[in-house]
Amino acid sequence: MSAPDIVWVAADAASLRVLELAEKLSETTTTLLITGESGTGKDQLARWIHQRGPRHDAPFLKIDCASLPSELVESELFGHERGAFTGAVARKPGRLEMAQGGTIVLDEVAALAPGMQAKLLRVLEERTFERLGGTETLRMEARLMALTNTDLTRAVASGRFREDLFFRLNVLAIPVPPLRERPADIAPLAALFLERLGPIHGKSGAALDPAALRLLESYVWPGNVRELKNAIEHALVFGKELLLTPADFPEVVRATGEAHSSASTLKSLEDLEREAIRATLEATHYKIGRAAEILGISRKTLLEKRKKYGLI
Repeated sequence: MSAPDIVWVAADAASLRVLELAEKLSETTTTLLITGESGTGKDQLARWIHQRGPRHDAPFLKIDCASLPSELVESELFGHERGAFTGAVARKPGRLEMAQGGTIVLDEVAALAPGMQAKLLRVLEERTFERLGGTETLRMEARLMALTNTDLTRAVASGRFREDLFFRLNVLAIPVPPLRERPADIAPLAALFLERLGPIHGKSGAALDPAALRLLESYVWPGNVRELKNAIEHALVFGKELLLTPADFPEVVRATGEAHSSASTLKSLEDLEREAIRATLEATHYKIGRAAEILGISRKTLLEKRKKYGLI
């Protein structure tokens, strides 16, 4: 049974440029770096590139470098031999070995510890690796894609990321713009989410009324595509009719959307993002985890934006 097609919505000129670049790079086997804010769809784009390329029938495996301890990242990536460490009761192949001929994705590559950065650099340069506790040298045949929402140039300047690894990853790069910079994508993305999520919530055929669409197009979406998807699901759950209205959407979307509609010429995108984050923090009594979930961004990103806008 073949995998379902991965969709990359591209109605806006900015997204069309991303799609054009992704199509060109899908045919290569070179390491690829995909950058962009949290929630912009980096993982979706990586899957799209894999599916469009010659490796589409081979494995697509991913490691979340931000959520795993550094020692576990190493084991997951390289695998280990029996007895390599306490609890290693049997040989286990790593993702690099399992993805041979396919694609391995390192999500949030900037979170790798310095030691792992050095080991990854060696793999990329020599295309070989060993399992932990092993002596057999294995060849890397998988394509590696690295994803990050971190500005790696700044990370290099501050000493948090190796410059040589950055240059090795940055041979081919695709920057994914935030949703606020590709507003023409909002309507087709909303339609896609309604089509996919509507049946799950017993609302097949659900649609947006004109006022609801205007609301979504006026909102700044600090959490990007992920936040839009969450907002659509919220409306499907709380809406009583198949035709969704502004009242069905989260309060933070309604509040900032209305503010934008009444004074759009007086507020910058940063002002709107600041207001969206402020309203969400107040609504959740400054519970960072809950606010980040509503906005569709990570805790780290929310804390960074909170500091940026002085929302302490």
